[in-house]
Amino acid sequence: MDFHADKRPDGKPAVFSNTVNMAERNIRIIIEYNGTPFAGWQSQINQRTVQDELLDAIHRTTGVRVNLIGAGRTDAGVHALGQVANFRIDHRLQPERYREALNFYLPDDIRIKESAEVPLEFHARRDARFRRYRYLVGCEQSAIYRNLRWYQRGLDLSLLNSAAGLVVGRHDFSPFCVVASRKENNDCRIDHSCWRRIGSLLVYEIRGNRFLHGMVRSLVGSMTNLAKVSRDHNLQNLTLEQFKDILDVPGKNRIPFTAPAHGLYLVAVGY
Repeated sequence: MDFHADKRPDGKPAVFSNTVNMAERNIRIIIEYNGTPFAGWQSQINQRTVQDELLDAIHRTTGVRVNLIGAGRTDAGVHALGQVANFRIDHRLQPERYREALNFYLPDDIRIKESAEVPLEFHARRDARFRRYRYLVGCEQSAIYRNLRWYQRGLDLSLLNSAAGLVVGRHDFSPFCVVASRKENNDCRIDHSCWRRIGSLLVYEIRGNRFLHGMVRSLVGSMTNLAKVSRDHNLQNLTLEQFKDILDVPGKNRIPFTAPAHGLYLVAVGY
């Protein structure tokens, strides 16, 4: 590597440096990770988390402890293609070099895709205008991709899209939120919600100004339940009319249908 670095006792580089004047900078990073082995984004005691791995890599790179702010707290098992985070640091490494420097220390299931300097007032969570999520449903079983999609058969794509269209707009999504995580205001504005088929995959895309805890997984679980074609007449499916009623007049009870975490991806955050 072409970084100038101090040496640790074991001979490995410990602190990357460069010839830029020292000044506090706000560094934004875009992160990709496979959520399978993690207990989620947020730091937790005695748990492996994405945030802790990044904090450790930043400290090993610079020797500085920072406050890392993420755009969203993905749950255990949830993946990210474009998670955004920022941290302020007084260090002489050029902002664009953090990508390569942090990737040197990060495990293979986390990659920094981009690093750049942003204004000091930039805040990855508060400044986000929208977030885009994707959920993958596999119509065929797979040994290789089983931790990256949810296996389901017999889903009516037309019904899925009828339900997805009802999600667009501003709604109180309380019934689709983990009860303990509900806020005083649980309204979200969704401007895109659509299913499409790609080969043996059913792909759900949703974009909105905010998302509640467990909301996308609960929406997917509900939509797949109502769109499931079954010969078992005893199966109690949610109807499209019931789904619409829940969106129009939300109650206090949480919807019981929740898709597993491993099919969900945070695709992008917009500013």
